[in-house]
Amino acid sequence: MEFGLWEIYYKEILDDFGFSREGDENSAKVLDEILSQEGCLTLDDLSQIVGFSDKYIVFGAGPSLKEHVKFLKENYDLKDYVLISADGATTALIEERISPDIVATDLDGNMDDILLANLRGANIAVHAHGDNLDAVVKYTPFFSNVIGTTQAQPVGNIYNFGGFTDGDRAIFLAVALGASEITLAGMDFGDIVTRYSRPNLKTDLAEADEFKKKKLMYAARLTQWIVDNENVDIINLCE
Repeated sequence: MEFGLWEIYYKEILDDFGFSREGDENSAKVLDEILSQEGCLTLDDLSQIVGFSDKYIVFGAGPSLKEHVKFLKENYDLKDYVLISADGATTALIEERISPDIVATDLDGNMDDILLANLRGANIAVHAHGDNLDAVVKYTPFFSNVIGTTQAQPVGNIYNFGGFTDGDRAIFLAVALGASEITLAGMDFGDIVTRYSRPNLKTDLAEADEFKKKKLMYAARLTQWIVDNENVDIINLCE
C-alpha cells in the first residue's frame, strides 16, 4: 500500500483513537537513530533472506492460534513457507518448537520469547509508534537483523508498508516481500483476547476491551483491503 493511500486510513485512525501523529513521528525518528548506529536490514536484505519461498504463514495471537499451529504442524511442511509471527504469537510458536523467520512486533508481547526467536534466527520488524518509545529505546539495541517500521511518514531507515496492528501489519509486510499466497493462523478478528496478546492476562482467554475490539475491527478491514486489492491469495484458517 502506497503511503498516500495509507495516510487516508492513518488520519482516520488518529482521529478515532486520539493518537498523536507527532508522537508516532518522534518514535520513528528515535528508532531510525538507533538503527543508524546499530545497523539494520533493508527491504531488499530481508527479501533475499526469506527468498526461498513466496508462500507465507502469518500467525496472529487470537484464540484459535494453538489449534491452528497444531493443524499446520500435522498437515503442512512448514519448511516450504516463510513464517511471520505477530508479536505475542511468537510465544505460541516457541512452545511448539517452531522458529519464525520474521517477528512483527511493537514490543508489547513476551520479550523473552521474541529475543529467543531472534537468537534462533528470526528477523525482527520493530514497529515504532507514540506509545512505545520507551520500549523502542530499551529493546531495539539487543536485536540483530532488524527492519524498522512506522505507521507515520517513513523516514531514513524506517518503512511504512501499511497496517495498524501487529497482525495485519505482518500481512502487509508479506505482500511487500512478494508473497503470492498467505495463510492466516490465529487471525480471528473477534472479541476475545489471549495471554499471547496480553502477557499479563490472568486467564488464557478474556473478552477484549472496547479499545482492543476497535483495533481488531481495523485489522479486519485492512486485511480485507489486501484481499480486494493485492495480487495474493489469502487463506484464513478461521474460515
